[in-house]
Amino acid sequence: MKRVLSLVLTLVFIISLCGCKGFDEAADTNLGTKVDVNDIDTSTDIHIRDKNLLYTQYDNTEIVTMYLTVSTGNEGEGTNHTWEEINTYSAYDYDEMGVERYKVAGLLQVGDENGLIPGELGYGQIAPNCTVQIRGQSSSRNPQKNYKISIKDNKGDWRGQTTIALNKHQGDGLRFRNKLAFDLLSHIDELMGLRTTFVRLYVKDTTKGGNAKFEDYGIYTQVEQLNKTALKAHGLDNRGHLYKVNFCEFYRYEDIIVLKDDPRYDLKKFEEILEVKGDDDHTKLINMLEAVNDFSIPIEKIIEEKFDMENIAYWMAFNLMVGNIDTQSRNFYIYSPQNVDRWYILPWDIDGMLRRTEYKLVGRTDYEEWESGISNYWGNVLFQRCLKSEEFRKALDLAVEDIKQTLTPELVNSYTQKYANLLKPYVYRGRDLTYAPLTKTEYDKVVKGINDEIADNYNRYKVSLKKPMPFYIGVPQTKDDGYVVEWESSFDFKGEDITYTFELSRNYNFSNPIVKQTDISIPTAKFEKLPAGQYFMRVAATNESGEKQYAFDYYRLELGKVYGTKSFYVDKNGKIAEDTYVED
Repeated sequence: MKRVLSLVLTLVFIISLCGCKGFDEAADTNLGTKVDVNDIDTSTDIHIRDKNLLYTQYDNTEIVTMYLTVSTGNEGEGTNHTWEEINTYSAYDYDEMGVERYKVAGLLQVGDENGLIPGELGYGQIAPNCTVQIRGQSSSRNPQKNYKISIKDNKGDWRGQTTIALNKHQGDGLRFRNKLAFDLLSHIDELMGLRTTFVRLYVKDTTKGGNAKFEDYGIYTQVEQLNKTALKAHGLDNRGHLYKVNFCEFYRYEDIIVLKDDPRYDLKKFEEILEVKGDDDHTKLINMLEAVNDFSIPIEKIIEEKFDMENIAYWMAFNLMVGNIDTQSRNFYIYSPQNVDRWYILPWDIDGMLRRTEYKLVGRTDYEEWESGISNYWGNVLFQRCLKSEEFRKALDLAVEDIKQTLTPELVNSYTQKYANLLKPYVYRGRDLTYAPLTKTEYDKVVKGINDEIADNYNRYKVSLKKPMPFYIGVPQTKDDGYVVEWESSFDFKGEDITYTFELSRNYNFSNPIVKQTDISIPTAKFEKLPAGQYFMRVAATNESGEKQYAFDYYRLELGKVYGTKSFYVDKNGKIAEDTYVED
């Protein structure tokens, strides 16, 4: 995978050794006087490269022990709260209350299972050195919370980091997927990773009074926070633009993504789309979004001027190979150096990868249909335009094949077996046992099936290139004595003709369809008036080769999605209302 693709051209000048003792007089007297211009790399491509030595400084199999003493602080710092409050409210609760996330004062100390270690963070201290709050969005609803620990100025750091993110990964039966992902990323030169460490956390809660003792909170994964400090540590420009993608499909968002001096500027609404982590002059960002949404400009030109094709291709390829699907519109960062007009995607939050085996064991239905392969990215305007480009698809295919050769069974097993042996004893005791989603036997099955999943994801990628692309179904409209429903046209990479199948039913499994229309050439269907009640409709696209793809729409059940399906209600007057809900 190593490539001679350099971020900065470096000329090594050989200093003449004339006059030095031992110099061979018969040697080339022109040594050091000429440079072969053919040896100069004249490429203008600017690729991101990580600092590989960062990942060799510490043992990646260690479990670091952290001791956290929490106390009620003061109103000025917003730490006048209790540990119970911190662990009660979710991110959604704070949104409803219209307040910032509560914090407590904390003393973070690092040691081992025998206690504190001299020279480590917090040793010999008794006063708080940090603040603590929950982190995450949908995961904040879990009983086991993730924590953001912010070390105060001049209170030290831990391995060069002052923001310590501790992720519980309650929904991950293995409890090591996120770390595994970043460890695998360290073998892919074309992508930047982050440092991760397993942490065993002990917490002493003094906010409730009495004689508090340290309680074992179990295993967490500490993930390096992607901020200015991290950019600098990884050799990138920390003065540049950095945005965390909270929900962005790269549309223009012209009423929200505006400059700071625009009267419409609302930071809260802005950060619902892109969270500002770097320079807050959004001019470059706006210029990029305008280019992406200007369909008069070929996407190849936009990629050349505003992005790095290698970066997008390898980022997408990695997620495809590890089956990390929740990346269409969130769970990554976009970054642009200060004096460079290009944007780069930086990986983040990869604990959703390699889930199919586990989901099958627990009966979940996700990670199928359009969430499999490249169709997963079709709803994002940037990624859709990229995928429509033959040049990009060739780059993506090369990246997939390259990563396939890198993620060998031997490499993957070297991590999974090591981490399973290390973590499994902790997963099945104490607090973590209470919330373990897998039995011990199932745990072993999931570990054993990881390499099979990578191979399966590769095959799914190949199949997805042959399928029509997904689309959205509209809401039925009253017309004449019945209803008409329209949907977007599907897309086929080979330009094959596409026909559609429309089904209408009172059941989401379509066991007894009221209407079934096949071989539809125009994306529309008509049906008669319906009695009051709930209904389900499903649309599938089929190309000439017989490959089928369901619509983007889905009906949400407790254990996953019913793909290609839209639910709606008919009232007593025959009016239709779409069945909607907010996705976490």
